[in-house]
Amino acid sequence: MKSPRELPAVGTLVEVVQGRDTGLVAVVVGHVEQKFLLIADGSVRRADKPKKKNPAHVRRLTYVAEDVAEKLRLDGRVNNAQLRYAVRKFVEERLLVVQDSAEGGAFRG
Repeated sequence: MKSPRELPAVGTLVEVVQGRDTGLVAVVVGHVEQKFLLIADGSVRRADKPKKKNPAHVRRLTYVAEDVAEKLRLDGRVNNAQLRYAVRKFVEERLLVVQDSAEGGAFRG
């Protein structure tokens, strides 16, 4: 029998790897029965109608949107602008890391 998989915490960013939304970066906004994730990104998947996903069909990213997690913990809801901001912030940070590694990071003096 398989051991239960640890679900990503609310506020964690994930990338969808299977299904119609493959490639979508979204924020975990909830859990269903400790088996499924509810994800939303604020544009394709809105906060008022999040997508229910199997955790095996997403890849957990190392970024956690603390402001979104805090808002969900306090109010139980988050707006689409906050989700879009969290996803955009992660994508911009990842883009900067890729650009830095492409430049080689070597001293040019």
